[in-house]
Amino acid sequence: MKLMSDAAAPTQAAQAGSNLPEVSVSELAQAVKRTMETNFDRVRVRGELGRVLIAKSGHLYVDLKDENASISTVMWKANVQALSFRPEEGLEVVAEGRLSTYPGRSQYQLIADRMAPAGVGALLAQLEKLKAKLAAEGLFAAERKKRIPYLPRTIGVVTSPTGAVIRDILHRLRERFPCRVIVWPVLVQGQEAAGQVARAIKGFNALQGDMRPDVLIVARGGGSIEDLWAFNEEVVVRATAESVIPLISAVGHETDTTLIDFASDLRAPTPTGAAEKAVPVRAELVERVEMLEGRLKGGLVRGLEKRRTELRAASAKLPRLETLFQIPQQRYDRAAERLNAALVTNTRAAQSKLDRIAARLRPQALAQDITRRRERLLQAAARLQPAMTRSLVTHRKHLDGAARMLESLSHKSVLARGFVMVQRDDGTLVRAAKDLNAGDVVQLTFADEQKKAVIDPPAEAGKPRAKAKPGGDQGSLF
Repeated sequence: MKLMSDAAAPTQAAQAGSNLPEVSVSELAQAVKRTMETNFDRVRVRGELGRVLIAKSGHLYVDLKDENASISTVMWKANVQALSFRPEEGLEVVAEGRLSTYPGRSQYQLIADRMAPAGVGALLAQLEKLKAKLAAEGLFAAERKKRIPYLPRTIGVVTSPTGAVIRDILHRLRERFPCRVIVWPVLVQGQEAAGQVARAIKGFNALQGDMRPDVLIVARGGGSIEDLWAFNEEVVVRATAESVIPLISAVGHETDTTLIDFASDLRAPTPTGAAEKAVPVRAELVERVEMLEGRLKGGLVRGLEKRRTELRAASAKLPRLETLFQIPQQRYDRAAERLNAALVTNTRAAQSKLDRIAARLRPQALAQDITRRRERLLQAAARLQPAMTRSLVTHRKHLDGAARMLESLSHKSVLARGFVMVQRDDGTLVRAAKDLNAGDVVQLTFADEQKKAVIDPPAEAGKPRAKAKPGGDQGSLF
């Protein structure tokens, strides 16, 4: 191996005692890189994934290792998007690519352009591990399953818009029971498929109004376990379990089973079977409705005939109308006969009573009664006059005494002696000068009339206060 043959010429003479040419670190690293890429331009390596990192750029960085060694592995974004599984730590895989070096760290690495699990057994082991984890959380529990509506008005379908699956679903729906279908296009294979399917399920659940589907169908055609792996991803299973809208899974053929089948509310063996489970057959439904309509009409006719027969039988047992009125008619006739006799008897009794009362209403008896009542009235009038005179004298004495007491206690007698009563505008009485402020308007009540005044501010020392103007309605209070 001619390691130094491609290196640049040394910049100075070789050291004493050595005939090797001198090279820089970069030159040596580039020479190693070219040598390794030439001798290991294509390799296929089997190992276990250690550290797994998907950078924001989309590139994949992993450590591929076995019990004795480890090699750093890089896969660029375009190849990562084509992976049919999600790389996870501990998964055994087979990586294919070329060896190269990373001069910045003086280490060699595998640049892989292909990667696959090391056999179906590895994928199944990963699948069983995830299945056990999700089952322990209750995502597959039967009590979480929702009932599929019998006659959905709108069906949401999550699938590829270009495959045969969507055509089969639409064709079968048109045959059985035409309804509105909303398709959410997604990838159904590859690294980005799981994320798109999960977002589609959540997107349908976020819709409101007439656009919100009554049932969802997540569908894909058949394929290998690697092809169907997107429907085993945890993000898809959780979105399915959290869906408020009932969801039918139809992934692969009847023998294919993915984790979305356990989390969905109903599993269909094929996409066509999902369409059959989502809607009934319209012709059969119409036929059944017509059959039930005929049975209902027949039942109504038979019921009416039965009731008519029962009514006739009951009518035959009832007495005739004339018989029902015979006894009441007899009672009426007897009561009419007794009524005439009773009226004659009552009239005679009333006439006899009237005669007795009329005998007492003679003019002489009335005149005597009036005379007696007039005499009693004159006697009462003679006694009333002295009594009224005595009562008036007594009340006049009481009134004079009260007037004298009122006059002695009235404030008017105080005002007549030269005092003044001070009130505010609202009528409240002012009892002390401290209750007044400069500028207050007050009402002064004298013995003969009332005046208004305004309170002046306190006078400065050495200056006389202003006097009120004579004859005015308002003035100042000193």
